[in-house]
Amino acid sequence: MSIEFIDLKSQYRDLKPGIQERIDRVLEHGQYIMGPEVAELEAHLETFSGAKHCVTVASGTEALLISLMALGIGPGDEVITTPFSFIATAEVVALLGARPVFADIDPQTCNIDPAGIRECISGKTRAIMPVSLYGQPADMDEINAIAWEAGNIPVIEDAAQSFGASYRGARSCNLSTIGCTSFFPSKPLGCYGDGGAIFTNDTEIAQKCRELRVHGQRERYQHHSIGVGGRMDTLQCAIVLAKLEVFEEEIHLREEVAKRYHELIGESLPGLQVLPWPGEDRSSVFAQFTLLAEERESLRKHLQAAGIPTAVHYPVPISQQPAYRDYAQAHRYPQAERASAQVLSLPMHPRLQAEEQELIVGQLEAGLRSGSH
Repeated sequence: MSIEFIDLKSQYRDLKPGIQERIDRVLEHGQYIMGPEVAELEAHLETFSGAKHCVTVASGTEALLISLMALGIGPGDEVITTPFSFIATAEVVALLGARPVFADIDPQTCNIDPAGIRECISGKTRAIMPVSLYGQPADMDEINAIAWEAGNIPVIEDAAQSFGASYRGARSCNLSTIGCTSFFPSKPLGCYGDGGAIFTNDTEIAQKCRELRVHGQRERYQHHSIGVGGRMDTLQCAIVLAKLEVFEEEIHLREEVAKRYHELIGESLPGLQVLPWPGEDRSSVFAQFTLLAEERESLRKHLQAAGIPTAVHYPVPISQQPAYRDYAQAHRYPQAERASAQVLSLPMHPRLQAEEQELIVGQLEAGLRSGSH
């Protein structure tokens, strides 16, 4: 049995007619940059998320960068974020000459700990950027309250992995000042290249983001600010439009796959912790299905030998990356460091079959038994 970590090929086979129709339409009209599919996708994403404005951009990284630029973040400013995320979360802050300030994570969810955010706020704090990791929203109400009490500091949700999840009746990306997501191919809603989107209910911020993605241009060849080339290609928008038609169904299938993992693994395997099921006030799109394994590397090798692919998201905290150590200023983040040493993601996609999961969990148990001897 061949098991895929993320099975994009099967998804394409299932959706091929709709995807091909969308691509052909773009090839016929030839508007590859800012074609009609761009505005169409933005309108659909606004409806889906509940946000007043959606601005598509070239990638999830560009979404974060443009959002910070729209808020005027620059040298001397501080942005509080998590040390346990993909590097782009801190990278965009540093690129603008600002300083990423790290707050440790909640060991139960691997999302940023709101109590740590409160401790990091200073007179230089200009934004707070939680990450909704692995598909589950962070504690956004508590984070928003902390930001408000500290002087209405803008909150940017890095929802690169959580678009489609819900939190207390609202969608991820519509939970704070700004929400940013990614359409990288492996995301729950992905294109066939790079793409991303910015969401906000603030009309002024939305307009600023629209200008910044086209080199700060308000009217043709009239540049009112320094921007970037951050547009999402029309073809990629067309592909996301085709996938969006089945996105709700795929979210449901992801939940079923995750529930099956929870049932199969249970809570009795020594040296293994399954990240808990999302609480009643939120859902997850399970961009990853992640465990904490004390003997990760030996377990990973066992699974690899059995033909089961795994991944580690993420093996080194940002605070310990060579380019970012100065920002951490020798501070330790014990929960993030523990997570980096133990996280292990299993195959996860909407088309993962029960018999495949039974095989995966059987090998997981065998690997744990062999590692204990």
